[in-house]
Amino acid sequence: MNSTDSKIMVGRLIDNISNYFQDKTVNIMEVCGTHTHVIGKSGLRQLLPENIRLVSGPGCPVCVTHDWEIDAYLGLAKTKDIIITTFGDLMRVPGSNGSLIQARQEGAEVEVVYSPLEALSIAQANPLKEVVFLGVGFETTSPGVAISIIKAKQNKIDNFSVFPMHKVVVPALEALLIDPEIKIDGFILPGHVSTIIGCEPYEFISVVHGKSGVITGFEPIDILQGISMILEQINRGVSEIEIQYLSGVVPKGNSSAREAVNRVFKPESAWWRGLGYLPESGLGVREAYSSYDAKAKFGVNIIKKELSHNNSICACGDIIKGKKTPDQCMLFRSACTPSSPVGPCMVSSEGTCAAYYYYEAYREDVYE
Repeated sequence: MNSTDSKIMVGRLIDNISNYFQDKTVNIMEVCGTHTHVIGKSGLRQLLPENIRLVSGPGCPVCVTHDWEIDAYLGLAKTKDIIITTFGDLMRVPGSNGSLIQARQEGAEVEVVYSPLEALSIAQANPLKEVVFLGVGFETTSPGVAISIIKAKQNKIDNFSVFPMHKVVVPALEALLIDPEIKIDGFILPGHVSTIIGCEPYEFISVVHGKSGVITGFEPIDILQGISMILEQINRGVSEIEIQYLSGVVPKGNSSAREAVNRVFKPESAWWRGLGYLPESGLGVREAYSSYDAKAKFGVNIIKKELSHNNSICACGDIIKGKKTPDQCMLFRSACTPSSPVGPCMVSSEGTCAAYYYYEAYREDVYE
């Protein structure tokens, strides 16, 4: 599709969306950080009619990582003869006593990798040191981490381990739906996660809660089509889980990826920033692979403590739940910027605050 065709399609979708519910507000939440940034960059909020409200949810795994976990891995980074390996987003996430960047400046060995298998290679090249990979992410990244642990055991690479902080999406959606302060009429469901889990785990959204959900791709047209599909469901008085992203998602997902995850990990309760302690919302390492669990291997103690003053007034928790927008945080664009972030919602490339900072905050005068 060329640019002219795309513009025509966008115009038609906007016209179609504008025909729905002109007398009431419809709240649609996206729960994928990539969707949040596409919405911001393409100006979809400004294109949509005022009564169709897009709300950003907990779509950023770095953002939902709790301060207690951050402080725990920062402590591990300062341990002698340990090399911390991590995806780049975690480098600048602030804890109570700095960040991984600051720890590296103070002498800690911290390396950015692009996959857990790269971390495994670092372990092979440094047999006299312990290499710890910080396992953060939703269902999209956990299969790769599981495979790295399987390969480590198969090849007897005993100086490699994973600090597990993985989260699973469905319990978070349940927590949002039962919160009486959060009014959601439908979900734009995450495309990447859904390539792994398919659409069946979302059925409770429609069956139990009577809400609509559409799994969409990542182009502005995909998202607009998803919104139109949600509105059509609501207009017909039905609630279903549909797939707009047919090129990437099949109903049953990727069984091989899920088998790898289930082989290595088991469901366990986990703390989420903003959402609290959610049952079976995290992944812990199974007993058969416990020697590759950094928390067990190094006796990591998760210390639950009060937030610092700046973190306590950071609105990241409420932003993750869709209760606030970034511009409603008193720190936004003043004390908290991408170059000097207070909370992870501003740090991560998938964070809502970063999306608003780069794409939304400067559009107000244009669209008034």
